[in-house]
This record gives sequence, C-alpha cells and structure tokens, in this order.
Amino acid sequence: MVYMQVEAAIDFIIEKLKKELPSSLVYHNIHHTQAVLKHSIELAKLEGIGENELALLKTAAAFHDAGFIDIYNGHEEISCKYAGELLPQFEYTTDEILQIQELIRGTKIPQRPTNILAQILCDADLYYLGTDDYGIFSQKLYTEFLVQEMVEDKMDWQRQQIAFLSSHQYFTKTAQAKLFDKQKKNQIVLEANTESPHTIKHHESTFMDVLIIIAGVIITAFALKGFLVPNKFFDGGITGISLLIHELYHFNLAYIIVLANIPFIIMAAYAVNRGFAIKSFFCIALLGVCLLYPNFPVVTDDKLLVSVFGGFFLGLGIGLTMRAGCAVDGIEVLALYTLRRSSFTISEIILGLNIIIFSLAAFEFGPQTALYSMLTYFTASKTIDYVIEGVQAYTGVTIISGKSEELKHKLVNELGRGITVYKGERGYLPGKFDVHDDCDIIFTIITRLEMRKLKNMVADVDPNAFVFASTIKETSGGIIKRRHVH
Repeated sequence: MVYMQVEAAIDFIIEKLKKELPSSLVYHNIHHTQAVLKHSIELAKLEGIGENELALLKTAAAFHDAGFIDIYNGHEEISCKYAGELLPQFEYTTDEILQIQELIRGTKIPQRPTNILAQILCDADLYYLGTDDYGIFSQKLYTEFLVQEMVEDKMDWQRQQIAFLSSHQYFTKTAQAKLFDKQKKNQIVLEANTESPHTIKHHESTFMDVLIIIAGVIITAFALKGFLVPNKFFDGGITGISLLIHELYHFNLAYIIVLANIPFIIMAAYAVNRGFAIKSFFCIALLGVCLLYPNFPVVTDDKLLVSVFGGFFLGLGIGLTMRAGCAVDGIEVLALYTLRRSSFTISEIILGLNIIIFSLAAFEFGPQTALYSMLTYFTASKTIDYVIEGVQAYTGVTIISGKSEELKHKLVNELGRGITVYKGERGYLPGKFDVHDDCDIIFTIITRLEMRKLKNMVADVDPNAFVFASTIKETSGGIIKRRHVH
C-alpha cells in the first residue's frame, strides 16, 4: 500500500518549477519535466513496475530537474536537496527519499543508473533522441547551451550531437525496441547535413590560424632581433629567461627558446589540451627557425625607442599567436599548472617569476637595463591585451528593474547575450523604507561596443532602471580567452 502523498508532492514541485525556473531555459523547462514524467510512467508500465516503485519513479521524474531553479551545471545535487527538504511534508520516509535521490543522481551525464527504476528515468530523460521530434528539441537545447556558453557555435554543437548520438544507448529493453532505430536515423541525417559545411569551415579556420601564427612569429622574431637582442634588453616570461641565458652564456637564442618552452608544451597537453600543445609546438619551432636564419635589420639603438617599440612589436607578435589558439611563451601554462597546486592566482605566479627575471637582469647588467626592460615588458603586456581583446574587452553589466521580464527577453533574443538572474528586492528608499518589492537582478557580459546599444535598449523598456557596469579583469575556464598576463 502506498502511504506517500505522491500526487500532492508532484503537483507542488510542478507549480514551483512553473514559477521559479529561469526563462532562459527553453529546453529544461516545465514541459521537459512533464514529458519525462509521462515517458517514465509509459516505460514503467511496459517494464512491469509495481505500484510502490512507480510512486518513487514518478516523484524522481518530477524532481529530477528542480535544481535548475538555482544552478545549471551540477543541478542534480540541488535537485536531491529539494527532494530531501520538501518530500518529508508529503509523508515520504527517509529510505524512500534516499532511493529517489539515487534515481536523480543516475540522470547526470554520463548517465549511470544503478537499478531498473534509474534506467527507466534515464531513458525517459533522453527519450527525444529516438523520436521524430529530435530536431525540434535539439534546437531548443542548442539555444540553451549557447546562453550558458557550453558550445561555441552551430558546428561545435553538431559535432557534439553526432558524438553523443553515436555513443548513447538506452538501458531498458522497452526503450531499445521503441527508440533505437529512430535514434540511429536521426544520427545519419545529422551527419549528412553537417559533414560538408563543417569540413569546409574547419579547413578555412585552420588555414587562417596558420596565417596568423606565421605573421605573429615573424613579428616576434623581428622584435627580438631588430630591437631587444642587439641592445641587450629583456622581457618577462620564458622569453625573458631565454634572453638572460643568451646574454650570460652566449648560447644561440633560437635553440634556447625552443628548449626552454618544450617542458611547458608537454605541461600544456595536460593543463589545457593536446590541440593547444601541438599548435604551440609548431609556433615555437617556427620562431626558432625565424631566429636562426632570417637577418632582420637592427632598427635603432635608442634605449627609449627600443623599450617602447621593441615591446610593441613583441606584444603584437605574441598577441597574434594567442588569437590563433596557441602560445609562443610558456609562462601562462606554467602559471595555470601551478595555480591548480597552490593558493596563488595566475597573476601572482607570473608576477613572482618576472620579479626574479628582472632582479637577475639588474644584478648582472645594471639597474638601468632592468628598468628599460620592465618598460619593454609593460608595453608588450598592454599590446597583447589590445590585440587579444581590442575594442571587444568585456564589461559586466547589472540591471535592476521592475520590468525585468521584458529586459530578459530583449537581452537574450535581440542582443544575443546570455544572462544570469539573481532574486532580490528593490526599494528601501530614504523616507520610504517600508516600500519594497521582489525583483529579478539581471547580470550579463557584453563588449564595449555593445554598451551604448544596451543602455538604449534598457532606457526604451524602463527609463528608471538602475544600471551599473564594471570591467571584467580576469575570468576562469580557459587559457586563450582569459585576459593574458604576459
């Protein structure tokens, strides 16, 4: 006999999802939860699941995406938290709640169901893969992933979907019999529609990367041989260490730079990815060749001009290689690798290394050389920032408005930006402290060029909206798109 108030619990969480799920969730919305609940019941009956087990399965299906109310990545644990907090009031026992939480955790990608109920829930969660509506739901999920910055573009999404469709297998015999054939047909259609344009664009992108890398390497070599080396000036990072070794021991600079960067290329394969490491190796090897053979003219021996324009050309060359997805200096890889094993930030690690480099330069070649070299380093750093970010440096914007729903729609669908929504209260004005109401606080990241467009958009919707912006100085989650610290 079932003592749980199953229908009451399901109705409660459904209503909560309708009210509190972010509007940006065009796939993981209330309709998805209702579909998973429907397909769970359908598969459970065909698999011969009993009444008590069906009650647990239905509850898990209703709660499995509740965590999206609070967060996107890792929502499964928040869903379990909601189940643990809310289900006791509907007469669920501790053991029943634990079973439901186990079912929810099994839906996390890659799916790992531990029993037949979990298998049914997993199959219901990805039911659309084997239906005629795959294209519709796939487009919705793609739109959602774009907002969350989980895919770069349509080609990246299609590549991921082909890999996912080819590897996914339904767990229950019912789902396998009913959905497998259509899933494979969807995969074939997707591959047929994406193979040719994807390959062409991929080749075009690779060709452009190669051209940018070649240009960046040549400019870097020109900066070194035309400005820095003849005047015994230094830079920061691995390039600075290589220049120091060259001046102290008179080894060939081309060999030093290549050998000094090899450990960091190997490190990059683990700290970043193999593609980045391979491109960086090609980049550094090409720099070695440029330093070894071409005879660049010495432009000037004026110390100030060498500091400023040597740094400018060096930063321009390094910045171009970074735009192409690689690095000609391994210090950022070292900082990223060290960051994961210490409490220091990337900026602090790089600053510490460069203090050592310039201190050695001051000790061996005098403080004047070290100071001019620091100016070179500063100029190169600023040039790198501009080359990588240019006029597209990112700005974080926070908007507090009583018309947040309309603003959210315009930001996502017209400006094409992802948003994060915080729950807050507005009001509390002097003389009207007791007057306040709930509101959505919107946060988004835009480029400098989009700032005026955003302000005009907000003013059209709500002239009284409170808007403030701040420069994004440092982000995490990547090495190339992060602001570079040379």
